[in-house]
Amino acid sequence: MKNRTAVTALPTSEEMNLLIVDAIQDIKGKNIVKLDLTSLEEAPARYFIICEGESSTQVKAISENIGKKLKDKMGVSPNHIEGMEGSRWILVDYFDTVVHVFYPETRAFYDIEELWGDANVTQFENI
Repeated sequence: MKNRTAVTALPTSEEMNLLIVDAIQDIKGKNIVKLDLTSLEEAPARYFIICEGESSTQVKAISENIGKKLKDKMGVSPNHIEGMEGSRWILVDYFDTVVHVFYPETRAFYDIEELWGDANVTQFENI
């Protein structure tokens, strides 16, 4: 009898995005939006998911929960993480989807939604 290795399908971007939003909502992240950048030629990713936390502690907790949930449920780790030291803007890069977890004032200053204003926007409920 031959050994067969189980092949697990990689999660789709949409499955990952929904789990990311769920992970943000777990930690009570606010003002969650998904920018669909797929129709924009210059976009650095297919999707941005943007949210905010009310303190640097919450910003860090949101980003850590995203990493834990995607690793535990999908076996996916981020390609790159930036900003954990100051926790005012943490970027979590999953290649197709880049997550931006902001402190509110930092989000207002950088205004990524305006910068990528041509993207299709999906807003998610604050829980």
